[in-house]
Amino acid sequence: MALKGIDYLRKKLASKRNRIETRYKYYEMKHVADDLGISTPPQARWMVYAMGWCAKAVDSLADRIVFDGFKNDAYGLNSIYDLNNKDVLTDSTILGALICACSFIYVTQDDQGTPLMQGVDGLCATGEVDPITNMLTEGYAVLEVDDQKRPKVEAYLVPYRTDIYEQGEYVRSYKHPAPYPLLVPVIYRPDAKRPFGHSRISRTCMDLQDMVARTVKRSEIAAEFYSFPQRYILGMDPEAEGIDKWKAVMSAMLRIDKDEDGDKPVVGQFQQATQAPHLEQIRAIAGLFAGETGLTMDDLGFPSQNPSSSEAIKAAHENLRLTARKAQRDFGVGLLNAGYLAACLRDGQSYKRNQLYNTQVKWAPIFEPDVTSLSGIGDAVQKIQTSFPDYFTEEKLKELTGI
Repeated sequence: MALKGIDYLRKKLASKRNRIETRYKYYEMKHVADDLGISTPPQARWMVYAMGWCAKAVDSLADRIVFDGFKNDAYGLNSIYDLNNKDVLTDSTILGALICACSFIYVTQDDQGTPLMQGVDGLCATGEVDPITNMLTEGYAVLEVDDQKRPKVEAYLVPYRTDIYEQGEYVRSYKHPAPYPLLVPVIYRPDAKRPFGHSRISRTCMDLQDMVARTVKRSEIAAEFYSFPQRYILGMDPEAEGIDKWKAVMSAMLRIDKDEDGDKPVVGQFQQATQAPHLEQIRAIAGLFAGETGLTMDDLGFPSQNPSSSEAIKAAHENLRLTARKAQRDFGVGLLNAGYLAACLRDGQSYKRNQLYNTQVKWAPIFEPDVTSLSGIGDAVQKIQTSFPDYFTEEKLKELTGI
C-alpha cells in the first residue's frame, strides 16, 4: 500500500481539529450555548450557564471501564503495562477515546531498551487505519507544542521506522523491529463507514445540553418576576406626587389618598410568574438526554423517591452496561495491539500479530456487587461446583465479583 506522507496527515489532523475542540469544550463545560434572542432582555445577554451533562455521560462510562491486565500472557504484556503506570495510561487513553472517538498510544523505548508508552488524544494524532487489524499503516503525532499551540516536535511513523521533525523540518529517524507504526489507535465504536469511531458526545447530546442551558437561563430571568411580581395603578392623578418604586414594593402599608373629587386610583398586581414550566421542560430534556446516553434521571440530578437497591441500579443501567461491554471489546483490541508492539521493541523481534491470538484482555466488573449479590453468586457457585467440580477457579471468581 502506497504511503500518503506527512503533509497529507497534517492536513487530515487539521480538518478534524475543530470538531474535537468543540467536544472538549462541552466536556470541560466551557461551551456557551447560543442565545436565541427571543425572551432574553438585552441587559441579561451576558448570563452564561455551564451544564455538565456531556461530562457526566463520558465519565459515567469511563469510570466503569477498568482495565485489569491480560490473561494467557505468554509475551509478558502485563509487565510492560505495569512499568508504564497502567492505571493512569489506560484511564486517560479510554477517556480521550470517549471524547474524541479515537485516542492513541505512542510506543517508544528508553536507553536501556525498556518500552515506554504514552497516551495521545485525537487532537494531536491521526493516521491511516487498517480495518482488518485496527492498526495503522502510517501515523502522525504531535509530541510537543509551543506557547501558541503550534506543533514543535512531530513524529511520522511507518513500519520499521519513526521520523522526527522539529519546527517542521526533518531531524532524524529511529529504526525498530515492529512491523507496524509505533502509534496504536484506541477507538470507540468503529464501523465500516467511520473506522476511527464515534464520540460519546454525540450531536444530540450537545444540542440537548444547549437546550437545557437556555432553559436554565430563562428560568433565572423568570425568577426575578417570580420574586417581585409586577404591580400597577390605574386612574392616578398625573399631578400627584410620584411613588418610590422600591418603597411601594417592600413597604408593609401603602397609602394613596383620594383626590379632591373623592376618586381614588385602583391598585392591582399582574399574575405572578411561575417556575413550573421551566422545571418541567428541564425534566423533559433530562429524559431525552438519559435515553440518548443510557443514564437514568437520578444520574442527571432528578432523584427518585425511594432509594434503589444494587439490583435495581443495575436494571436501570442496563443500556449503560451494554454500552460498556461494547466499549470494552473495542478498547481491548487497541490495548492488546499496543502491548504487542511494545513486546517487539523490548525483545528486538518482529513478532507476527497472530502470535498473540490466545492473549485476552481482562476487565474489572462493570458494577461492583454488594453483599446481597455476593450471597447470590455464592449459592450459584456452590451448586455449579457440585455438578462440575473445580470449574470455578480464583480467576473466574474475580471476573464475577471483582475481588
